[in-house]
Amino acid sequence: MKPTSLTHPVDWAVAQKATPGQTVSGDRHLVQPHGRGVLLAVVDGIGHGPEAGRAAAIAVDALLQQPGDSVHALTKRCHAALALTRGVVMTLVALDLDDRTITWCGVGNVEARLFRVEAGFTTPESALLRGGTVGSQLPVLYANVIPVNPGDVLIMVSDGIRPDYEHDVPVKGPPQRIADHILQKYYKGTDDALVLVARINETNHAA
Repeated sequence: MKPTSLTHPVDWAVAQKATPGQTVSGDRHLVQPHGRGVLLAVVDGIGHGPEAGRAAAIAVDALLQQPGDSVHALTKRCHAALALTRGVVMTLVALDLDDRTITWCGVGNVEARLFRVEAGFTTPESALLRGGTVGSQLPVLYANVIPVNPGDVLIMVSDGIRPDYEHDVPVKGPPQRIADHILQKYYKGTDDALVLVARINETNHAA
């Protein structure tokens, strides 16, 4: 059974900017519910401009084909689809509503951090990232599975955001306020930037 329309598995929001002088951002995001949970992704096309955006869009299209597949399978599907492009870096987070876990896997420098409500939103856990480029240099993939609880907050950022944002997050606020705050205060100003914030909800999801 899918979650009812009364409670979405996550409340989420995005804030983003293109590189100064560019009209198209090379960063894309995805929040896609499926039968067992939700797939979240931030994809950063290599470089800037339309070609970076095209590569990122191809990756998102590949993810949408079977969003319930494993993060390893999804990453490999993107790698094959991007063979004739400049490639992307990306991080995937698969929320499993039955097991109350997330599985995350990253290639490149798209950071993902989980702020836990039970820990007072301090000392977030981070996805382990592998160096490489999806589409040209795929590393040995690593996926980590961790438990989550309602109220936990996931934040994913592309490399246009300074990493020290984690010490200044209004994490109890609405996702849009969190995303806007991070973009406004921690945008580097020299690259595309995207912030995806998702708060995990209590749902009545059942097998």
